[in-house]
Amino acid sequence: MELQTIIEKAWDNRELLKEKDVIIAIKTVISELDQGTLRTAEPTADGWKVNDWVKKAVILYFPIQKMATIEVGPFEFHDKMALKSNYAKQGVRVVPHAVARYGAYLAKGVVMMPSYVNIGAYVDSGTMVDTWATVGSCAQIGKDVHLSGGVGIGGVLEPVQAAPVIIEDGAFIGSRAIIVEGVRIGKEAVIGAGVTLTASSRIIDVTGSEPKEYTGYVPERSVVIPGSRTKKFPAGEYQVPCALIIGQRKASTDKKTSLNEALRENNVAV
Repeated sequence: MELQTIIEKAWDNRELLKEKDVIIAIKTVISELDQGTLRTAEPTADGWKVNDWVKKAVILYFPIQKMATIEVGPFEFHDKMALKSNYAKQGVRVVPHAVARYGAYLAKGVVMMPSYVNIGAYVDSGTMVDTWATVGSCAQIGKDVHLSGGVGIGGVLEPVQAAPVIIEDGAFIGSRAIIVEGVRIGKEAVIGAGVTLTASSRIIDVTGSEPKEYTGYVPERSVVIPGSRTKKFPAGEYQVPCALIIGQRKASTDKKTSLNEALRENNVAV
C-alpha cells in the first residue's frame, strides 16, 4: 500500500519524480514486475483484476530513465530500458535473437525463439514464444501457451484502467494471428492462423442452429478461424472480417495440440 500511495501521488504530480523516495518506489515496482511478484493484471475469484497503479509505475519509469548504449557482443542498442538477464538462473531458454526487456516476467520453462517480450508483460511456465512473435507491454500469457510464429499480442499502458490482452492457460495461437485491445482468450482455446481480434471484433459461434456472438472474449476450448460477414455501407454491401467459432477442442486433443489437428477434428481443410 505504501508503494501504491507513492506511485499515485507521483502520477498526479510529476514534479515528485525528482524525489529520491519516488524514484526508489518506481524502480521497486519494476523490479517486482521483473520477478513476477507484482502483475499489471491478475486472476481473482471474481475474474481478472487490472492493477492500474502498477501500470502507472511502468509509465513513470520511462521519464526517470536516461538513454544509454547497450552493447551485446557485436550488437548495439540505444534505449532507456535495460534488457532482461540471468536467464539460466530463471530456467528460461532464450534463442538468439530473442529479446525481453527488464520488467517483463518469464517463468521457469518458458522458451523464447527469436521474439520480443515488452516491459510489464507476464509469461507463465511452459509457454513457447515462437519465432518473430511479440508480446506487448502488460500482456498476460498463461501456462503452457503456444504463441506461434509471427503472432502479435498487443500491449496496453494507457488508458491505465484498460485491461491488457490475456491469453489463459493451454491456449494455442496460430501463426500470424493478431490479438489486441484487451481481448481475452479462454483456457485451451485454439486460434487459427491469421485470425485478428480487437475489442470490437465479432466472434461468432456457428456451431448451433443460431449464431451466438461475443466481443472481446473467446470461450474456453473454442476453435476459432478467420471469417467474414456482410455489412451495409452507404456505397453498398461489403464483406468485413470476423472470427468464427467452429467447434470445441476435443478431449482427444491434449495440451500439446497442433493447430492442424484441432482444425481437422472440426472438418476444416488444412
